[in-house]
Amino acid sequence: MSLSGIRVVDLTRIISGPFCTQLLADLGADVIKIETIGGDPLREQGAKVNGFSWYFAAYNRNKRSVSLDLYSDEGKAILRQIIRSADVLVENFRPGVLDKMGLSKPELEELNSNLIVCNISGFGASGPYAQRPAFDFIAQALSGFMSVNGVEGEPPLRSGLPISDLVAGLYGALGVVSRLVGRQGPGETPSGVQNVDISLTDSMVSLLSYMASDHLAIGRSPMRSGNDHPLVAPYGVFETADKPIALAPSNDGVYAKLLTAMDLQHLHSDSRFVTNADRLANRGALRGILEPIFRSAPSAHWIALLNKAGVPVGPILTVPEVFEDPQIMHRDMKIEVDHGDRGPVQMLGFPMKFSQDSCEVRLAAPTLGEHSGQVLAEAGFSQAEIDAFVQHGVLRQD
Repeated sequence: MSLSGIRVVDLTRIISGPFCTQLLADLGADVIKIETIGGDPLREQGAKVNGFSWYFAAYNRNKRSVSLDLYSDEGKAILRQIIRSADVLVENFRPGVLDKMGLSKPELEELNSNLIVCNISGFGASGPYAQRPAFDFIAQALSGFMSVNGVEGEPPLRSGLPISDLVAGLYGALGVVSRLVGRQGPGETPSGVQNVDISLTDSMVSLLSYMASDHLAIGRSPMRSGNDHPLVAPYGVFETADKPIALAPSNDGVYAKLLTAMDLQHLHSDSRFVTNADRLANRGALRGILEPIFRSAPSAHWIALLNKAGVPVGPILTVPEVFEDPQIMHRDMKIEVDHGDRGPVQMLGFPMKFSQDSCEVRLAAPTLGEHSGQVLAEAGFSQAEIDAFVQHGVLRQD
């Protein structure tokens, strides 16, 4: 894989950081997950099978686990030794915590001047909110993201998924890869520790898309439009005889195909619906024409008919239905990984598909401290030293 030979020291926990490092691991990096003696809190969250959290497994495949007492001087010394041979360090502490651990930028420069450090936090490493505590929900709220979700006149809505954690993890991985590529570029030489500063809130603001561009262009505050598209009509959820469907005729050409497929050609000349601006202004009237027709037949009929006509339309699946869908199954977006005594674990597959060197599960999600001895031996510690660390409670081995 493309990141084979790259070593990542992972000081992260919960979602944003582990998702970032899992992406790097899936791309071939050797990710060493440094955990406290108690372990990543995610190990105790979500549904468990045979005492093992599948939630934890979902974000920690292809990693090796080292469990250290990072409050002790010995534990910090072990961590520093591991960092010496790393290419990347990823952490999602509040800004300043790394400094308190004795890993400030000058100290890291002394350990490893070629290190790339990715910091993921709620608000970033600088600014008036840098020291505020933050989680996904706060980033969704403060970024404006929640304000554009839901129906006008009703409360704003959060995403059901921890979207700011996930997007920040994506940006973190992208930032790390960009620095790695830059480091390998023509004429490039190491220029000291490089920081990649990722904020959950910045990540969410970056997703505001046309909501932001319209405001920045003409000062308009976006209105909540529920499942209807704020800029295109008809575009949204429509009830059929059995189940709702998602309909997305995104331009005049596709709208014309919709009318032809539904035998509504007479609407082409209806002055209320000629342009998209007309259709937006008369969205309710157009919906009033389409909805009774959609209700006259089941969803499967409309999905087959409209897709054949070139109109984007699809079912609104539940999560169980997603994993029974033939397209999702064909794309291997659910995989099963053998976790030894913990049994097989089902998890999400790889969204990145490559023509060569495809992503694969090389390592199941580790037990706490499963690779402590192995990693410390690679870092130059003797077996006697490793045994002493375990005896002193500085190191945990599974």
